[in-house]
Formats: sequence, C-alpha cells, structure tokens
Amino acid sequence: MPNRELSVLASGYTYLEGLRWREGRLWASDFYTGLVIAVSLEGAVDRICLVPQQPSGLGWLPDGRLLISSMKDRKVMRRETDGTLSVHADLSALTGGHINDMVVDAQGRAYVGNFGFDIMAGAPVRTTTLVRVDPDGVAQVVADGLCFPNGSFITPDGKTLIVNETFGNRISEFDIQPNGALGPRRDWANFGELPASDDLSAVIAASAIAPDGGAMDAEGAIWVADAIGKRIVRVARGGKILEQIDTGEFGIFAAALGGPDGRTLFMAAAPDFIEANRRAKPEARILMARVDVPHAGRP
Repeated sequence: MPNRELSVLASGYTYLEGLRWREGRLWASDFYTGLVIAVSLEGAVDRICLVPQQPSGLGWLPDGRLLISSMKDRKVMRRETDGTLSVHADLSALTGGHINDMVVDAQGRAYVGNFGFDIMAGAPVRTTTLVRVDPDGVAQVVADGLCFPNGSFITPDGKTLIVNETFGNRISEFDIQPNGALGPRRDWANFGELPASDDLSAVIAASAIAPDGGAMDAEGAIWVADAIGKRIVRVARGGKILEQIDTGEFGIFAAALGGPDGRTLFMAAAPDFIEANRRAKPEARILMARVDVPHAGRP
C-alpha cells in the first residue's frame, strides 16, 4: 500500500466532525466550542457561526443556505443569508438521542442520523432511525433499525444512499425513490456478526471497524473513518479494504475529499471520542494526505 504523507491543516480544537469541502475551503464543526468553521488550504480559519447545543453534520440547500445538525436539542438549524440561525426542523420526537451527521441531496432533502442511546453515559446500545428533512422543514422517519447511523453518502447519480453504522460493524445502502423515500436496507459492506448484546464495550470488542464519517471517491470506494482503530481505510463495496492510513495516537472520526482537484483527503483527528476528555483538552486537528482518486457524490 502507498505510504501517504500526513500534514496538519489546523489544530487546537476540541472534537471535529462534519468535514465538507465547498467553494475552496474545508468546513467543519467543533463539538465542544460550538463553532462551525471554514479553513483555507493555507490554514486561515473563518468562524462561520456558533451553535450552542453542539454542531455536527453540515449540508447546503440548493439556494446556498447552510444546514447544521444541532445535536443536543435535536434540531436542524438553517443559517440564513444574513448570518442568523433559524430552526429548520425539530427532530426530537423522531430520534433516540443526539442527532449527528447528515447528507443533503440535490433537491435539498437532508438525511439525518442520530445516536439512538446515551453513549457518554454508558447506556445500553439501541438501534434507531434515519430521518429525512424536506426543504420546507417537514421531517419523517425513512429507515429504522440502524445502529448509530453516522456518515452518509449519496452516489453521483442520486439514486443510492449509503450510511455508515458506527456500532453495527457494517455499512448500509438504500435505493432513493423519486419522492425521497428509501427502499429496503441492504448491506453495502458487512464486516462480521456482532454479539447479541446491548453492552457497548462488548459490541466494540467484537467489531472489526466502527464506521464513523468518510468520503466517497470516483471509483465508488469510500474512505471510512474507523472510530476505534486509529486509522482511516479505503473500502470497496462488499467490504474489501483497499488501503489503510494509520494515524498513531490519534483516532480519525470524519473525512472529506477536496482541494482543487478533489484528491486531498482531509481527516478529523483526536485522541478519542470521550466527551469529558475532549472538552478538557483542545487536541483535535485536521490532517491532510494526497490520494489518487478524486471525490465523487455527496457530500
């Protein structure tokens, strides 16, 4: 496998998620400062907005307005053209925990995942829903039975939604119907069976990978951030690992492909994902590496 050289684009953050390349900059959410930021390739950082209840997934409506997952109050926020924030949708009645990452399609429909259980309190593992938020803010459940639906991708033809299940040891996919509904779930990749246990430590111990965020490329592979493996892996449909980048003491929790040619892999790195640890120390950073195959699909 190639030996990819890693460099640091930005550092000094708490826990970064939601990496997106747009209009010449990398956008990201910093959980515990509440900031959404945009970073140039030269490392210049612009503070876009503050989301007090913890920002995560990012996406854009067709008119350019930014959507942001506000995790703890389970609302999708919308940044208006004047910079103010409005509630786009309240998902508290449709979700089983903090809302998290999302992907927005060409029509402005947002597919939003959620934790399903209180991971930081050590609560029992529970499966949960995927919610679609239409451009007018109307929300409905479009899939259920997912284990921590996280980073999500829409194929370039707009016909397939792919969802990383962080504690499901698998990546799922769905056909997208013309009206935004989803067909039945099927495996995009399955990394092995898990024990019939609701204990998170047992689930993690039996998992080959914990798919968090990621990025799709033009060959249909996905760079998958492994939340338990201190690595990012390039995975083909079916589950074959094509390449692995190890990151030593840092875990990788989100990724994006971007740069002028779409071949810069950006990675959100931190020592762990434990809230008490990350709040206390601004150790999170954005790493970069050059790769061979450019970005494709959404986000």
